[in-house]
Amino acid sequence: MNNISIRSACKDDAVALAKIYAHYVEKTAITFEYTAPDAAEMERRRQEISQKYPYLAAESDGKVVGYAYAHAFYGREAYAWSVESSIYVDVNTRKQGIGRKLYEALEEDLKSMGILNINACIAVPRDEKDPYVTNGSLNFHQHLGYTLVGRFHNSGYKFDRWYDVIWMEKLIGSHTIHPRFPAKNKPRR
Repeated sequence: MNNISIRSACKDDAVALAKIYAHYVEKTAITFEYTAPDAAEMERRRQEISQKYPYLAAESDGKVVGYAYAHAFYGREAYAWSVESSIYVDVNTRKQGIGRKLYEALEEDLKSMGILNINACIAVPRDEKDPYVTNGSLNFHQHLGYTLVGRFHNSGYKFDRWYDVIWMEKLIGSHTIHPRFPAKNKPRR
C-alpha cells in the first residue's frame, strides 16, 4: 500500500472513522469504551478536537484506512505544551506503514504548533496470551521513539478481565524558558 495520503479528517469521513474504531471497541481492549460510537458521535468528537488540535485521516485509493489525532493532555494552562495522541488503523490494512505515516504527519503538525511533548496511554496485557490486546502498540510506539514513563495496574476492566495501562512519551521540541505558547491547529488540505 504505497499510495497513502495524509490529510485533515473531515465531516465526510465520519462513517469510515466510526467503522474503523468500532472494531477496536467491540473486539479489543485497546480502547476501554464498551459501546462503539456512531458516525454522528465520531463527527462531534472530530469537530471538537479539530478546533485546536490535528485530527488526521490516512487515505488509500479514495478510502479512509486510518486516523490519528491529538488532544489536550490536561485542562490546565501549564500543560499547554503537552498532548495525548491516539491512532487507529483499519484492521484489514495494519502493518503496511499507515500508522507510521499518520504519526509522522501528526508529529510534524504538532511541532509546527509549538507542542513539545506527546503522551500515549496504552492498554497492555497482563497475560501474554490475552485474546483482546497485545504488546503491539507498546512496540509500535517504542519503534517511533517513545519511552516508557509509567505503568498503572488494574486500571481498566473489559471483557471480564483487568488491564494495566502504560504511559509513554516522546519529546519533540526544546524545553526552554518562556516557550512560545502553542498555536491552534492549522488543518492540512
